Amino acid sequence: MTSALHTSALTSLPLLARGKVRDNYAVGDDRILMVASDRISAFDVIMGEPIPGKGVLLTQMALFWFDKLGPKGLNLCPIHLTGDAPESVVSAEEVPQVTGRSMLVKRLQPIPVEAVVRGYLAGSGWKEYQESRSVCGVPLPEGLQNASQLPEPIYTPAAKAAVGEHDENITFERTVEMIGADLATRIRDISIAIYKAASKIAATKGIIIADTKFEFGLDADGTLVLMDEVLTPDSSRYWPADSYKAGSNPPSFDKQFLRDWLETAQVGGKPWDKTPPAPRLPQDVIEHTAAKYREALQRLTA
Repeated sequence: MTSALHTSALTSLPLLARGKVRDNYAVGDDRILMVASDRISAFDVIMGEPIPGKGVLLTQMALFWFDKLGPKGLNLCPIHLTGDAPESVVSAEEVPQVTGRSMLVKRLQPIPVEAVVRGYLAGSGWKEYQESRSVCGVPLPEGLQNASQLPEPIYTPAAKAAVGEHDENITFERTVEMIGADLATRIRDISIAIYKAASKIAATKGIIIADTKFEFGLDADGTLVLMDEVLTPDSSRYWPADSYKAGSNPPSFDKQFLRDWLETAQVGGKPWDKTPPAPRLPQDVIEHTAAKYREALQRLTA
């Protein structure tokens, strides 16, 4: 696995923004170089220690799914990849920073809605269901358990927040108010279609995709385009099918191990309050988290 890259430092291109994981650089006025660092966040806080190789794994998994779902595969939605090599737009000495962990993509107008699709009851959805028998305003039947498969996947969008802030769950009606009925409906329908198709592919690899979130943008012609990452362990809840059982939290191929550790971590002798700075990650937590990401990619691409 590659050496860890916590923060990229390209000088040949103008930096546009640093997200929780990705550093985005402008390539002219129509393309963006997205560099996936090895940073990891939990509870919307970026950890101080990187997970070696994580950015490469995320990029390879995103490219796997773009290939399966985009024009070369099922052609469910236009995608933001340009097809150009990321190495072609940086200086020679910067190539090691981008190789394997970058995508050269079209510059789009981002839509400020995270398209969340849930096929199983988990996390905050399970907590909400216990109180209201619904998730994000979507009513669900009685008798479901933690990790139960839902009768049909549900769409529970969120309003995108700035780095360090929490995304806000919103209703579909609210997305209509934000972006209009036509666009809101298309995003909902495409997101559910992508989730269903990806779930079938993952099932053949012994993986359950419990839930996921997509991001979309509009190009200069107003075409809706799937962008950012797609169906990675950072944006999705992956469960091994062979150990899945409704009623308890299945072991997952994502950062749930890190979240669980953080729930018991202390800062200054007190339980961490989930605000910066994050607790320092022990080496075994770093290694275990890296192993989970590796196993997810290996299972998918086996």
